[in-house]
Amino acid sequence: MNRIPEQRAGHGAEHDDAYYGLGWTGGQVTGPEQQSYDEFDEYDRQWQGQPQGRPLPHAQWFGAGPGQPHDTPHEHTSAPAEPYAAEQYTAEPYAGTEAGAEGADEPGYRIPPTPDAGWDMADSRRRGWVSRAVLLCVLVVQAVLSLRLANTAFQDEALALYTGHVELDHLLHGTALPDGYDRHFSGSPVLYPVLAAFVESSLGLAGARALSLVLTLGTTALLYSFTRRMFNERVALLASAMFAVTQSTIVLGNLATYDAAAGFLLAVAAWIVVRTGRAPLFAVLLAAPVAALAVAVKYGAVLYVPTLLVLAVLTAWPHHRGRSALRGLLLFLGVAALAGGWLFATGTLTAVQDTVLVQPHGIDGVTDLLKRFGAWSGLLFLTSCLGAVSYVRRGRMNESPRSLELTGPGWRWRALIGLLLCGTALIAPACQMYVGDGESLYKHVGLGLLFAAPMAGIGVSRLVGAHFRYPQLGIMLWVGMLCMGIAQSDWRFGVWPDSTHLVQALRPQVDGKGRYLSSAREVPLYYLRDRTSPGQWTSTSEISYKDPAGTVHTGKDGYRRALADGWFDIVVLDGLHTSTGEDLLIATELRSNPHYRLSATVPFKTSSGTGVYRIWTRR
Repeated sequence: MNRIPEQRAGHGAEHDDAYYGLGWTGGQVTGPEQQSYDEFDEYDRQWQGQPQGRPLPHAQWFGAGPGQPHDTPHEHTSAPAEPYAAEQYTAEPYAGTEAGAEGADEPGYRIPPTPDAGWDMADSRRRGWVSRAVLLCVLVVQAVLSLRLANTAFQDEALALYTGHVELDHLLHGTALPDGYDRHFSGSPVLYPVLAAFVESSLGLAGARALSLVLTLGTTALLYSFTRRMFNERVALLASAMFAVTQSTIVLGNLATYDAAAGFLLAVAAWIVVRTGRAPLFAVLLAAPVAALAVAVKYGAVLYVPTLLVLAVLTAWPHHRGRSALRGLLLFLGVAALAGGWLFATGTLTAVQDTVLVQPHGIDGVTDLLKRFGAWSGLLFLTSCLGAVSYVRRGRMNESPRSLELTGPGWRWRALIGLLLCGTALIAPACQMYVGDGESLYKHVGLGLLFAAPMAGIGVSRLVGAHFRYPQLGIMLWVGMLCMGIAQSDWRFGVWPDSTHLVQALRPQVDGKGRYLSSAREVPLYYLRDRTSPGQWTSTSEISYKDPAGTVHTGKDGYRRALADGWFDIVVLDGLHTSTGEDLLIATELRSNPHYRLSATVPFKTSSGTGVYRIWTRR
């Protein structure tokens, strides 16, 4: 009787590209194929060692041979069995049966050929659609997390939207622009602010915030795309899922600021750089306009241009080798020419110097900023470091046994790509520590996490293991990040007070002629733009007051002299902006100033507790 041997693991169809992705796909694999124990192996060895026709000392009870009673064991007296066929295995029916007697030449049934392995490294339409369906679920979760946040306009939102309306009026109606209003603006006032103001004019603040949501969802989708191109679908999905639930991603998805637009443009530039890794060297110039536009939208995005340059070199190295350095040089020249030309043509170079190159040193210490970075981004960053280390140790990303035969970039290349992506996450905190200001750290770290997320995807993939051996570890990690993202975004969206009641109290008292002093002038300026203009509002952070004698006073002395002369018609203090001492000084001066009286108090709540708006009016 012929016996069916143990089926062995192997691999099916060959992939048309040995290096799926950018040329270094391989991955988590099972061990080499192993022969499992078979209880008949001993009989086979004895049988093949016996002379032909000599019975074995063991008898089989699987059926009687011709002429033997069914209750008598038959003995093997045939010649040694020939080697098992590699193409197909057959099993004959029992010799004592009727089918065996009548059709001994034909097998009773045939076992269909079995693929060597149940998976394939080659891309497939089904795998692509399944992967996109999971990505859609990730995007839905991200959208829900962002849309659940609610508050009135933040100070940065109010500034961006009001600036956009000023620029629109100038472009459409020729209205004069206020002098120096964009000096402290961290991006070009004619790009994102104009787009956001155009949307806001039709759909309100919710529409402008929806624009940011679309941009952040696009960023996550692009992260998935270029990570899939670099590694594989599993890593791409895990990277996207981790990035989607960070505080920065959730908050920026419902905040009408230029940060979401800058992140989207950086993601587009990175996608182009990765996508053109195998193309001719000059194809990388397609990313230059996008990267330059990202810098124009948000000047701080220039800090991430070096990452794009090095990424351009590394992604082309497996295909172009030494010539890949020319690719990075071409991208650098393209971005420098376009961004530099834009800055000089629009006269915004001074704003770049004030907001990026020459910033006043703050009061936040290094330890405090490190704690914030650890709380907001630490888990994803540590996961990305774990992924980088594991990727250096083992470069294969595919579980198919056939991936054992693949070769790819060596450990030095893998170390460089891991160091680049993980190190980019440290750019924002390092710069914030240098200037001692962590006010916008929660927004800036999101740009670095965009590049660190692919390595975090590898880290989670290695934790889960081949064939999802330990899925609970990945689930625990993601749920932990989800809980942290929800709690931190809730807290972040409650940092500033709801200004609804303040605006209601101020609207009947303001007009187009008065002079007003406010702790956060951008918020009332945005909501009351139909009744006031920027020149009427002064912030408690900066003043330049000219007294009746023509002497100009600045700083604390400027506030003292302006209040002593009764120069302001209304003063609004929230008690929150006290770090530099100007608000405390103004509050003290008002209590003993005969020109002003406390006309209204408006209570509010924030994440840190309760507070009160105090509105002082001139007698």
